[in-house]
Amino acid sequence: MKALATGLITLAGTVSAEVALWGQCGGVGYSGETACVSGAYCQYQNDYYSQCVAGAGSTTLTTTTKASSSATTTRTATTTAGGTPAPTTFSSTSGLNFVIDGKAGYFAGTNSYWIGFLTNNADVDTALDQLKNAGLKILRVWGFNDVTTDQQGGTVWFQKLSAAGSTINTGTNGLQRLDYVVAAAEKRGIKLIINFVNNWSDYGGIPAKHGLTSPRDSAVPGVHQGGGVAVRVLAAVFAWELANEPRCKGCATSVLTKWATETSAYVKSLDAKHMVTLGDEGFGLAAGSDGSYPFQFGEGVDFAANLKIPSLDFGTFHLYPESWGTSMDWGTTWITAHAAACKAAGKPCLFEEYGATYNHCAIEGPWQKTALASSGVSADLFWQLGTTLSSGQTHNDGHTIYTGSSDWTCLVTNHVAAIN
Repeated sequence: MKALATGLITLAGTVSAEVALWGQCGGVGYSGETACVSGAYCQYQNDYYSQCVAGAGSTTLTTTTKASSSATTTRTATTTAGGTPAPTTFSSTSGLNFVIDGKAGYFAGTNSYWIGFLTNNADVDTALDQLKNAGLKILRVWGFNDVTTDQQGGTVWFQKLSAAGSTINTGTNGLQRLDYVVAAAEKRGIKLIINFVNNWSDYGGIPAKHGLTSPRDSAVPGVHQGGGVAVRVLAAVFAWELANEPRCKGCATSVLTKWATETSAYVKSLDAKHMVTLGDEGFGLAAGSDGSYPFQFGEGVDFAANLKIPSLDFGTFHLYPESWGTSMDWGTTWITAHAAACKAAGKPCLFEEYGATYNHCAIEGPWQKTALASSGVSADLFWQLGTTLSSGQTHNDGHTIYTGSSDWTCLVTNHVAAIN
């Protein structure tokens, strides 16, 4: 598990006279260097943490005067490089609700695996502006993009895996692309779920790391060595996610539960300010089960057991009847059962992915209404965002909902109106 540290957190230099990018430069009790490296400035995050961020914005430090056991703190308001007030509240839970920007309630959002791989900042801005204007508050993005060979032509990659080990790409075609997404989302008040690894082979995934299709024991964690993204104290981050759709087919469910317990606790030890979630599909649930495949435990997942993990703040579940061999109407049973399980556990559920490849409004609309009416579900994110950028139309996997379409009106515009 300790191998996570190299990329999950970037620490301030201990010997440098200047603080490195993303390092701590102020806060109550902080006594280290306050000057940032060239091209960065010290940005206030909260009373206990200021950090060096890229840009030429105003530097505002939190200073501490020590007198015996007491401390006096002085600070002023901070702006980002673009002049927008820097948000300082962190997303959280309150009972069965999520809390965003101090407001508890139900929230709508979507998924975009591709946004961190874009090379044009204007395209990122366009997509995020569309989300903001639509009233979508949460965006789930990939924090991983692994390769096993050298890349040419400015192709974006975050980590190269080889027999010699792992190489993290912090360059302009690497994690700086994800950094821009985080910064741009923060300016627009959009909250990001960033996951660490894929259960599937797309963009690397666990198979590329370990030759496995799932994490089989705690010695083979289903997360990057390096994590693929640095844990930083940013209000734009809604939650860190351990994996996209982790499974362990044929395993005892205790294997994945043990892995999730240890890994989430370690992430929390690095960053106690942000929420952490598993990212599973919701398989393995006895209560409310009709005996169909998704409710069974053959994929090595026990939804209720994982909900009890103290260092996981909320549950996640997905819904793809076409892939699972169930009917579309069955989706309401799935949603209701997971809402009840989350209510019993005293934690909110995130209806994190759902989709059909036809009749989107007629099929997915009732799912949204069921989720919104179910105590225990506090947000839903449709799969996936579709739009047109400078490079053309984004990927259409059959589940894509495009801005400006009749499906967008039904599943986004009308859904957000119903929430509000």
